[in-house]
Amino acid sequence: MAQTERTYRPSRLLRMTLMGGQARVFLCDTAQMAQRAREIHHASDTCTAALGRMISAAAIMGANLKGEDDRVTATINGGGPAGTLCAVARANGAVKVTLDEPEVELPLKPNGKLDVGGALGRDGQLTVMRSYGFGEPYVGRVALVSGEIAEDFAMYYLESEQTPSLCALGALVGEEVISCGGLLIQAMPGCSEELLSALEVRAELFGAISQLLCENTLEELARGCFDGLQPEVLEELPLRLACDCSRETIEGVLLSMGEKELLDIAKTQGGCEVSCHFCRERYAFSAEELLRLIERAKEGTGGA
Repeated sequence: MAQTERTYRPSRLLRMTLMGGQARVFLCDTAQMAQRAREIHHASDTCTAALGRMISAAAIMGANLKGEDDRVTATINGGGPAGTLCAVARANGAVKVTLDEPEVELPLKPNGKLDVGGALGRDGQLTVMRSYGFGEPYVGRVALVSGEIAEDFAMYYLESEQTPSLCALGALVGEEVISCGGLLIQAMPGCSEELLSALEVRAELFGAISQLLCENTLEELARGCFDGLQPEVLEELPLRLACDCSRETIEGVLLSMGEKELLDIAKTQGGCEVSCHFCRERYAFSAEELLRLIERAKEGTGGA
């Protein structure tokens, strides 16, 4: 797929509060990232929408992380033809995303929208794993609601974190990504009925997040969608699509296969090529390199 010539606004996220902290809001524009993911994975329109929505959801989750080594991994496995969708986000705004079968395309739904739920499937789970650089990671799972991603994350927040949440994720896709982004609103303990009622009235507006992002900046959206609710921006976080794979990490993956299998690959195939699922970067290893890798691993473990 050819690189796009469209000029995108830099992807970023706003963390906000309403009514003096009665609710918190995360609002992001990820069109630039979604277009790059489309190019990397040669994704169809429907799968581009899935990748874009997942990028936004992961970026919002990543904005809640604190430590440099913290990361959150979100995975949707619904049994659909597009396979498993996975995104990993870090506190610094870096997100990476992958989909098993990104070229799968389906007919539009009767309402004219892309059938993301049909591509991902609805019979499965959303799994969220938070890793903090120490101890065991926290893992939460919920059954999929629709496979359309936003409803599934809203259910995750409700069931796994006991936090009532309004989640809106959207992507408008043509020959290129036109717009993409997300919104998460969470009521804090002690949230007033007045605010809850005001948010309920505006819920339908929030559902058109992709259209709103076509016409407004994040700041304009914050003012317009939350007019009268005392929106206060606490933080702006730059976002980017970035993979942290390296030849060293791929060597670790190869070593995890075991010495016997690596020796077999070196002898029968004369080497191998490994592709990163997230960025599609290819790493080639000759037979000699595989043998040296095995020897280095032996030396590192005292020859055991």
